Amino acid sequence: MYVVMITPIPYGTIEPWWKAVFICSVFAVSILAVLEIAIKGAVNLNSNSALLPLLALSALAFLQSWTKTSADNFETRFFALQLLALTAFLALLYRYAATEQRLRILVFVIIGVALVSAVFGTLRVTTQHDLGFVLPLLQPKQGFAQFVNKNHFAFLMEMAFGLIVGLAVAERSKQSAIYLAFVSPLWVALVLSNSRGGIVAMLVQVVIAALLLTRQFVLRAALVAALVAGVLLGTVWVGGDRLVSNFEAASREVSADSTIAREGGSRNEIWRATLKLFAAHPVLGAGLGGYWIAITAYHDASGTLTPQEAHNDYLELLASGGVLGFALGVWFVAIVVQSLRKNLWSNAGFGRSVRVGAALGLAGVAVHSLLDFGLHLMGNAVVFLTLIMMATAPIESEKVVDLNLQHR
Repeated sequence: MYVVMITPIPYGTIEPWWKAVFICSVFAVSILAVLEIAIKGAVNLNSNSALLPLLALSALAFLQSWTKTSADNFETRFFALQLLALTAFLALLYRYAATEQRLRILVFVIIGVALVSAVFGTLRVTTQHDLGFVLPLLQPKQGFAQFVNKNHFAFLMEMAFGLIVGLAVAERSKQSAIYLAFVSPLWVALVLSNSRGGIVAMLVQVVIAALLLTRQFVLRAALVAALVAGVLLGTVWVGGDRLVSNFEAASREVSADSTIAREGGSRNEIWRATLKLFAAHPVLGAGLGGYWIAITAYHDASGTLTPQEAHNDYLELLASGGVLGFALGVWFVAIVVQSLRKNLWSNAGFGRSVRVGAALGLAGVAVHSLLDFGLHLMGNAVVFLTLIMMATAPIESEKVVDLNLQHR
């Protein structure tokens, strides 16, 4: 719980020192967990098959580093350590957090962190004029909330937004109105952040939620149309001319003939260069974590701007991990989707609501990852893995867990 609460705070965790603190903390807790397992002789990691592709991807990163096939061996080793820590974190969640009471706490922690970030971001937009705003490195008109990149903030909003909407839709009780009350500040902050990918992902989440709400085709179509129209009108009203101009600029960003493309900032040019990088390293890739240096040999632009990421996590995985790394990513997604389909409606009440909300949050991330790289931030990755656990782990009550422990 505390890890989920504090990890996104310092700039969404882009600082190497904070990443190191996270890694050391998770490994320390993992050692205690191993000792507890050894003493009690009980190993029961529910739905732990999702851990296997993550461990394999970490092994691939170590292999790239040891064989010197990575463009940046140090960053690849550091990537492997981060992924191992995240995998251990997911394993700890499966073992200790897959109960209804603890899930309820985690749900409100995620919503609370998102709400605080949304309010903080709104205050920054309206009041910040100088360098530093609570956090010393925050610059006016750059990033949003505690994040130095507005799209990274949007990832957190999407995950919390999906979780809240899923809880409201699936639970269908008096508490639904309370959950929906939390949506407004998140939505307003997301629109004010001016993240196009975040708004598109939010619309996808609204459509999926509407489809889950009713099974009748006509009602589905009418509800989807009404919700999308309402969200679009409200988004334009809140975002104003600044948001409209930002969407108009999207056509120039993907144009190969634009000035932005020659400067190196066009997604179209970055994606083309990423595919060239993959073609040069098709099997093992250019190194997980080494994309930022490997892409310089294939990025045909003026050099004014050099991409640090591919702005598409799927393409970056393909270029950095090759076919092998991409296959491991597909394996991970397949396990999560299969587990989600199997367990989505297996629980009633709060358990089912959590699964639906987690699924909506994951859907938003899947869409936005086509355009940005928000999961590169440790804070967002921690919340993402928490949603993975919520969506895939069998949910037990505290009484069942206590009886199992007594029996052992």
